[in-house]
Amino acid sequence: MLKATAFEFRFRFLLHAIIYVVGFTAPWDYWLHLDTIRTWQYLAALPSRAGWLSFSAATNAVLILGILCALTAALLRTWGSAYLGVSIVKDVSMHTDRVVAAGPYRHLRNPLYLGTFIHTLALALLMPPSGAIFTILAIGLLQLRLIAREEAYLTEQQGAPYIAYCAEVPRLLPALTPRVLSSPEQPNWSHAFLGEIYMWGVAISFLALGWRYNAFLIIQGALISLGVALIARAFIQRPQVTKPTS
Repeated sequence: MLKATAFEFRFRFLLHAIIYVVGFTAPWDYWLHLDTIRTWQYLAALPSRAGWLSFSAATNAVLILGILCALTAALLRTWGSAYLGVSIVKDVSMHTDRVVAAGPYRHLRNPLYLGTFIHTLALALLMPPSGAIFTILAIGLLQLRLIAREEAYLTEQQGAPYIAYCAEVPRLLPALTPRVLSSPEQPNWSHAFLGEIYMWGVAISFLALGWRYNAFLIIQGALISLGVALIARAFIQRPQVTKPTS
């Protein structure tokens, strides 16, 4: 697997944002004069045309899927941030002084990246179908590259303890039961929720506005959540100690 460059890691949040913007705008749809329906509508139409569900019921089913993805992403990222530390999660540099094997890190090595990918699946429902496909593939590739860079760095810095940890804990598919003993980290839930305001804002937008069946309203909710999250970052202290990031 090709590792991400230092530039990609440093500007990973910006790169995610650019991919999302391209996915939502899908400029090639306009260049090629393609239909610009939302993926939500497209997916709802499939079981409706097959006669399995009415279009209304299928629309609600896709909405519920979006809500579940958005909530799962917010929960998973908050859980991971609580144990890893929000300042570490948001930092542009990689850190390490020991293996963090508490909370979700006992079940999988990269809960934050998995949470982001599940979040992407929720956002993809609001995009044109071609934009959704592009975004899911581009975010997936970027995530894998970032994981490869981080794991190579942690292996180099920590050596045997991290290699042993990787041998027991899966990279992205969570184990149902903890695979290692817990390390001593204690969760900081208040900072975790503060750091993941955007994720919770998107989940709330799906939950509160989705029943209006208007993707644009949910997108507006996501943009407002992003603005609030950028303000909240001012209250997150930069890291004082080194820890691994994922």
